[in-house]
Amino acid sequence: MNDLRTFPKGGIHPHDNKEYTHHLAIRNATVPAEAVISMHQHMGAPAECVVQAGDEVREGMLIGRASGVFSSNVHCPVPGTVKEIKEVYLATGTKSKVVVVSLEGSFDQSGKVQQFIPWESSSPEELLKQIREMGIVGLGGATFPSPIKFTIREGAAVDCFIANGVECEPYLTADHRLMVEKSAEIVTGIRILQKILSPRTIKIGIEENKPDAIEAMRAAVDQSIEVTDPGIEVTDPGIEVTDPGIEVADQSIEVADQSIEVVPLKMKYPQGDEKQLIKSITGREVPSGGLPLDIGVVVSNVGTLFAIFEAVTLNKPLIERIVTVSGSVIKTPANLKVRLGTKIGELIEDCGGFTETPAKLIAGGPMMGFALTDLDTPVTKGTSGIIALSRKEVGRARETSCISCGKCITVCPMGLGPTSLYKWIDHGEYQEALAEGLMDCKECGCCAFVCPAHIPLVQYMKLGKIMSRKKKA
Repeated sequence: MNDLRTFPKGGIHPHDNKEYTHHLAIRNATVPAEAVISMHQHMGAPAECVVQAGDEVREGMLIGRASGVFSSNVHCPVPGTVKEIKEVYLATGTKSKVVVVSLEGSFDQSGKVQQFIPWESSSPEELLKQIREMGIVGLGGATFPSPIKFTIREGAAVDCFIANGVECEPYLTADHRLMVEKSAEIVTGIRILQKILSPRTIKIGIEENKPDAIEAMRAAVDQSIEVTDPGIEVTDPGIEVTDPGIEVADQSIEVADQSIEVVPLKMKYPQGDEKQLIKSITGREVPSGGLPLDIGVVVSNVGTLFAIFEAVTLNKPLIERIVTVSGSVIKTPANLKVRLGTKIGELIEDCGGFTETPAKLIAGGPMMGFALTDLDTPVTKGTSGIIALSRKEVGRARETSCISCGKCITVCPMGLGPTSLYKWIDHGEYQEALAEGLMDCKECGCCAFVCPAHIPLVQYMKLGKIMSRKKKA
């Protein structure tokens, strides 16, 4: 296992704390009696609300229409009546319009057998349209509208598609459990994108601390080969079919589909970031200010791939997601399938509540998540986890002056100088910080994790970006 791949420079090795939930099967969260559905659950412009107070709504009904190309549709997660439309603060600190729906009536899919919709004959354009209509966004944290990522500009080509199953943030195990329990569905999501993107190769990156997920995904890839004529068995990958009467779905005739490879990776944070994952798997480097497509690569999180499977084969919009509820003060940690709009406090209740008052509650992971102050904050498409930590775990020493030790520079996966950026930002010299690569910062938290002076470096990077944008405006 010493030859496992990883990115070469920077990164850290925090304890993963996944033992709380990595072995726990996904279970359904309680359906909320009142869902608070945000119109801003994605990167870009918020959706335009298309309902009003008093309207009756159905499960899966469009209630927020994408307000432009860089936006996403929002659908109702429960049947009921629109109680009110108001504004609330989300976990990210963004103020958002929300539709509050009181649960009433029955669920459209309750008690029905799922009917799979044939998609193989659909064109790439038709598949992209379906993904757009169903409101699919990246579920790895960025919530980038998926149709934009998967629309390949003229003249560009995808050499490698990477399915991101790394999930390197401590505590979080939602993607891990999806790969173990829904591996075949994730591979179907990959096949759908294979038709849209036509990549030369496909890689599935998974860190070594998820051996059961590695095994499950390899088995699902091996079982995903489809031959048009069920009477024909292809056993030799070198066989050449010359009889025009024989139809094979995949003309490359590969037994275990050699175009798809599950790649075990060495554990290192932040390997789940797409730029670091690309470096780990392909050795290629995304240029500063560039996109993965600039080097022929597209990356998608496995949770997104599962959502694509449901959108295309079940005509199901993105109205629920898997959320890890974990931490030392959660009575019964869990991986929950949650209706979007569920209040975070209700997820805590689903897990038996707190064993003691948490010192910190976080939406997302502890490295890149957002501190929570209100248990009525709703779950959105980007909520991957709720982490509750004790005072002992959070205990933070007093901030002191930078001693110029250079540890932050050593661990920065982007090769930046966090201490220098911090000093420019602290003095209000935002243009100088931009010139030194501030916008390349991924806000991964590696620098703050190792800082002996306990300087909140990530918060300074966020501040610098916000202030530099204000200066431009």
